[in-house]
Amino acid sequence: MVAPALIPTKAGDRVKTDRRDSLNLARLYRAGELTAVWVPDGAQEDLRDLTRAREDMKHFEKQAKQRLQGFLLRHGKDYGGETNWTKMHFRWLETVKFEHPVQQIVFQEYVDTVKALTKRVDGLDDQIGTAAAASVFWPVIEGLMALRGISLLAATIVVAEIGDLRRFASAPQLMAYLGVVPSEYSSGPTKVRGAITKTGNGHVRRVLVEAAWTYRFPARKTAHLQRRAEHAPEHIQEIAWDAQKRLCGRYRLLEAKGKLKQKVCTAIARELALPVPHNFSLDTARGIS
Repeated sequence: MVAPALIPTKAGDRVKTDRRDSLNLARLYRAGELTAVWVPDGAQEDLRDLTRAREDMKHFEKQAKQRLQGFLLRHGKDYGGETNWTKMHFRWLETVKFEHPVQQIVFQEYVDTVKALTKRVDGLDDQIGTAAAASVFWPVIEGLMALRGISLLAATIVVAEIGDLRRFASAPQLMAYLGVVPSEYSSGPTKVRGAITKTGNGHVRRVLVEAAWTYRFPARKTAHLQRRAEHAPEHIQEIAWDAQKRLCGRYRLLEAKGKLKQKVCTAIARELALPVPHNFSLDTARGIS
């Protein structure tokens, strides 16, 4: 199968028939101008639906929290604590009272909505953990979890969205697929590079950027990270440790040059695709397991 949006077309060609399309596709295929599309299997589609449902539910939860905070702000109810949505914050919400009964009902509905959506997110997290452990992709997920900043959820999203990493010939090709490479508009001796392209899969790009923020701290094998990576093969753990040392040093180097933290994290997210061993795919996972 090929990508329809990437089929080269002539701007002035306004005649379209099945015969002309067939001849054009045959010529483009012979010239190697068609881009193949990788088709996921049923097991990967199941994981993808589950992780995307979790992202949607998390988005609904965020909206519900914003509506509740906006309602409290309009009525001058301010929480004096440091962090919202903790146990202390929910205990404070139980003490909030309004003068009018209707306002109290609206407030309680907002609170109940937040709690219900939070419960749904937690339930999907448990379901993702169970489904990932029972899937054939579990050895690959364990290998990715050895990287700093890649949790069970992030590793599952990467596997569910990307699939077989061997379909990428190199790490730069994977970076371009994820849209974390800089855009460029150069001509002659002039080279102009702009923001990242943001093409391809935005789900994986988001989790990589979130994981990149953990590399602002010095390289260290924490107890939590060692427990998470203890089931991964030894050579994968070595790759993860080498990647952590390199990326932590890279973060400090770019920050010392005066780069914005957001740009530094984007650069780290781009390089985070490098430690991923492209030959560590489903076939090698079956051999390890």
